[in-house]
Amino acid sequence: MPDTPQAPLIGVPADVKEIDGYRWHAAAEPYLRAIVSGFGGVPLILPSMADAIDPGSFLDRIDGVLLTGSRSNVHPERYGQQADPASEPYDPARDAASFGLIAAALRKGVPLFAICRGMQELNVALGGTLISELQEREGRHDHRAPVSDIQAERFAIHQDVAIAADGQLAGVLGPGTIRVNSLHRQGIGDLAPGLAVEALAPDGTIEAVRVVGAPGFAIGVQWHPEYWVKSDAPSAKLFAAFGEAVRAHMAARTSPATAAE
Repeated sequence: MPDTPQAPLIGVPADVKEIDGYRWHAAAEPYLRAIVSGFGGVPLILPSMADAIDPGSFLDRIDGVLLTGSRSNVHPERYGQQADPASEPYDPARDAASFGLIAAALRKGVPLFAICRGMQELNVALGGTLISELQEREGRHDHRAPVSDIQAERFAIHQDVAIAADGQLAGVLGPGTIRVNSLHRQGIGDLAPGLAVEALAPDGTIEAVRVVGAPGFAIGVQWHPEYWVKSDAPSAKLFAAFGEAVRAHMAARTSPATAAE
């Protein structure tokens, strides 16, 4: 019987929620399923317990990191601003876990894919800021999801983004404009020094970034490719590119030469 190729392991930081007197660590299923269907990976939810779990040792055993979107926002104190009830809910435990994972992943060259809140985490972790309630800024569009109980309507592809011609995403998606499902009320304010813009919305909102000088895949997108990975070509290409980088890292991580070091 032929050997079955080993599936890459993808770390996913958990959101923390208080439910029925318990503290739950969880991740939304669309992201987990996109890892499986997008490139055959296996998602591992990492509890957001930065005080007890060393992200470096965790990353020594996995092949990639996916930072998911979430209803919660990065706490403003992380980028030098005051908390505002209008920008709640916050998830400080998720912040701490994600920031540790980002630093360790970039240091170790582990492929990193940051989606929505994840891209905002990436920007703040590297020294950037966020704009709360982006739709209230003059000249900015309303990027929030439409009000609906039907998820397919909330995550409908409806907005253009322009891909930077000389960026990493152009190599994955091609240059020009694509349509995406960008759903958010926060956005990047000051771009972190270690990031480069990979895509812009028509109103100038930064919709994708890459980590400058990263040895491999280290990209953030503000939209939600996980939702349509099975039916939307750009979404599928993004996860396939992440999967390719992950498998290359896995091959290097598990090679006899690496193990002997």
